[in-house]
Amino acid sequence: MANHKSALKRIRSNESKRLVNKYKHKTTRNAIKKLRDTSDKKQAQELFVDVSSMIDKLAKKNIIHANKAANLKSGLALHIASL
Repeated sequence: MANHKSALKRIRSNESKRLVNKYKHKTTRNAIKKLRDTSDKKQAQELFVDVSSMIDKLAKKNIIHANKAANLKSGLALHIASL
């Protein structure tokens, strides 16, 4: 158990941040799946703008690693180019 008032606050804030990060990460993964399932190139290009923005935000907040973000965006761009 925590010995300090600040440690108790840190526990509470960490839990709320964990839930927010989990939500954002799951939402991004669902958007990536939706983009990969799209067979229409024009619609995929429109989705790619939003998805790449979501990926960049995750990398900026250190929810995912910057290299993983780059690899995801690269793979999605290749997928769109192959449509």
